[in-house]
Amino acid sequence: MTDRLTIALAQLNASVGDLAGNADAILAARALVPAADLLVTPELSIVGYPPEDLVLKPALVEAAKVQVERLAQATADGGPALLVGAPWAEDGVLYNAMLLLDGGRIAGITRKHDLPNYGTFDEKRLFSAGPLPGPMNLRGVRIGVPVCEDMWTPDVCECLAETGAELLIVPNGSPFEVGKDDRRLNLAVTRVVETGLPLIYLNRVGGQDELVFDGASFVLNATRTLAHQLPDWDETIRLTEWTRGSSGWTCATGELTKQDDDPADVYHAMLVGLRDYVNRNRFPGVVLGLSGGIDSALSAAVAVDALGADRVWCVMLPSPFTSQDSLDDAAECARLLGCRLDTVRIEPAMTAFDTMLAPLFEGRARDTTEENIQSRIRGLTLMGLSNKFGPMLLTTGNKSEMSVGYATIYGDMAGGYSVLKDLYKTTVFRVCEWRNAHKPRLGLGPAGPVMPTNVITKPPTAELRENQTDQDSLPPYDLLDRILYGLVEQERSASDLIAEGLDAATVARIERLLYIAEYKRRQAPPGVKIGRRNFGRDRRYPISNAFRTA
Repeated sequence: MTDRLTIALAQLNASVGDLAGNADAILAARALVPAADLLVTPELSIVGYPPEDLVLKPALVEAAKVQVERLAQATADGGPALLVGAPWAEDGVLYNAMLLLDGGRIAGITRKHDLPNYGTFDEKRLFSAGPLPGPMNLRGVRIGVPVCEDMWTPDVCECLAETGAELLIVPNGSPFEVGKDDRRLNLAVTRVVETGLPLIYLNRVGGQDELVFDGASFVLNATRTLAHQLPDWDETIRLTEWTRGSSGWTCATGELTKQDDDPADVYHAMLVGLRDYVNRNRFPGVVLGLSGGIDSALSAAVAVDALGADRVWCVMLPSPFTSQDSLDDAAECARLLGCRLDTVRIEPAMTAFDTMLAPLFEGRARDTTEENIQSRIRGLTLMGLSNKFGPMLLTTGNKSEMSVGYATIYGDMAGGYSVLKDLYKTTVFRVCEWRNAHKPRLGLGPAGPVMPTNVITKPPTAELRENQTDQDSLPPYDLLDRILYGLVEQERSASDLIAEGLDAATVARIERLLYIAEYKRRQAPPGVKIGRRNFGRDRRYPISNAFRTA
């Protein structure tokens, strides 16, 4: 029986589907900590998280087993044991498992018991729930391994404590949400209080499609004191030193890395999500329309910080309705960011469409149809540049606009990814002000302001007709976002919001717009999840829907 343990925490950025590459990264991390007793990796670290329906392919499950066996063989050298995550099939049943590898063999297996099936998670359609687990033996120490959601409810940790676990190690694939750090820590403290055991919380980092993982792993002693706090967003290997005393195991206090505050965490979520999406899908960079407005300016700033200025191509697409202010602001924004800016005037295409459609449109007044054609001309032009030269088209719409359908399908909605997809307009303003005052820690872009102040302060406008502003069609954004936050994030009824004093006609109109825009959102590109109820993964509403609450 040992009275000392060195446990290395590998906060890794696994790539979904790159099984050999993920296993190589685990071996590389193990080589950095030769004196450790154990290297812990996040949930499903072999296949990446979330694998979604990939795990329903028997070929992937078998390939994961091959990599697990390869890692197990590597532990025959007497170095650190490994705790790795993989889909694991037994007698035709598939589990989300954590495997303890030591001495050249699989020394223990625990199967995730509490499968999440809400919001972004649908593990019950992929895996079977494992039985309530007991501890595994790590070189004479009984370790309990609740897997991610197993920590969010009391049963698994209680069972582990009652069956002799001496410390809890919780591998996670927990996506970022604003304010989630506190929820994780509070739940971990609750489990420590209930079991009287110290707890290691290990999360992955990096972007995977619409999800982004912030890491922010930590260690709690049984006294509820924080012994280690790992950084958010960075891949990190952290050694933790443990000693057994009369009251059980204690972790020596190490570095407590400060976490990002809001809105720095929001900015880094967008940066990491875009970076990994572009790189893992092998795009050479991004192209986007830079209009001189706040949304495209912030999208360009995030892109430069994520990829570097040399991989960001901005294009100004002026029409006869584009103001000189917009031209100047777009040019200054590109200058501040140091990225390429080209101008393609769309008036010739507008004239061509007017001529082409004149026989059919004769006798009808100009309306939003012509405005939408302008937007679609821009989308077509940008997609043409993307097709010809290879960069992914970055879409620049925000959550407030997409909520109420203030966007043109096949126009400004065209593209491969949207970094502002889950940001309400009021958050866009706040994040822009933060970025102009701060250089993000992971950012590749310049220090100092990256967009002109005028971009932030001028009234937002689509500039699809003379003297147009967003507020011609929408309530002021502070009011609109308050209504949307209630309807979307909190799932409250319109009547609830009206009872709080909000204008009944305005609330009813916004609720109607929210519902009828569902068909547009189904055709929108993916984008970084920021809040608790993003469109697509969290909030899944029918397109054909007659229900109203006001």
